[in-house]
Amino acid sequence: MNPISFALFLALCLVAAAVFAATRMALPTVVLVLIAIFVAYSLKMAKQWEQAVVLRAGKLSGIKGPGIFFILPVIDAIAVWIDRRIQTTQVTAEQALTRDTVPVNVDAIVFWIVNDTEKAALRITDYKNAIVRVAQTTLREMIGSSALSELLADREAADQRLKSEIGRKIADWGITVNSVEIRDVAIPAALQDAMSRQAQAERERQARVILGSAEAEVAQKFVDAAKLYAEHPVALQLRAMNIVYETTKERGATILMPSSMVDAMNPGVIALATAATQSAAAAPPAAKPAAQS
Repeated sequence: MNPISFALFLALCLVAAAVFAATRMALPTVVLVLIAIFVAYSLKMAKQWEQAVVLRAGKLSGIKGPGIFFILPVIDAIAVWIDRRIQTTQVTAEQALTRDTVPVNVDAIVFWIVNDTEKAALRITDYKNAIVRVAQTTLREMIGSSALSELLADREAADQRLKSEIGRKIADWGITVNSVEIRDVAIPAALQDAMSRQAQAERERQARVILGSAEAEVAQKFVDAAKLYAEHPVALQLRAMNIVYETTKERGATILMPSSMVDAMNPGVIALATAATQSAAAAPPAAKPAAQS
């Protein structure tokens, strides 16, 4: 009994009691009591998110609600109240084998809503329990046809596949699947360790490849610098002087340098070496001696 029908029933009972006390007549009192009972049983109220399936003499009379509505006592009966809000169902697949024969435990949540009250009430006995069964079966089928890497890497595709399959199976019940979300994919601990070692080895391989590439680039830069210094000896002298300056500019220090390095930094020696190199390049090649008979 809803609050409105209870209030009307109580009010009519009080009126009947007052009439009986004033007139001492039983008939008006009985009539008022019968009206109160009729109102209490016939006046119904459905919330904003509810709908009632009303059967009259066992046959569908109509879908009532939300709001206040009347039914005929004894003749009419409310078969079921349907909640039209979005609802969630949690499903679990334990020790399900993937396509590559890996046992996994998968948890998923199905978001669904009743879009046709009549079908949900008349075509299936318990649509909530049926949704759980269909979702579990579909989840296991999806796991069995997917590889472990697909489940771990592409969750969105798996969610869309589950939504499509579950929605297709329960569409005749007047229920629409809004979305399906895989919450967790648990794999055995031994397999987790193996995958962790594999990932670590892959990262080490990539690090070694990157280090080797960097070494090759550095070596190439040194080769280019050597060629440039060979063509311009003065630049090598300036670079050597700059290195000495950078070493001693912050605080005083005593540096021991080989005499060859000091000679290399001497401008006269640099000029002489440059002239000798240019002369050797400009001189004609010497004639080969004749072969003796």
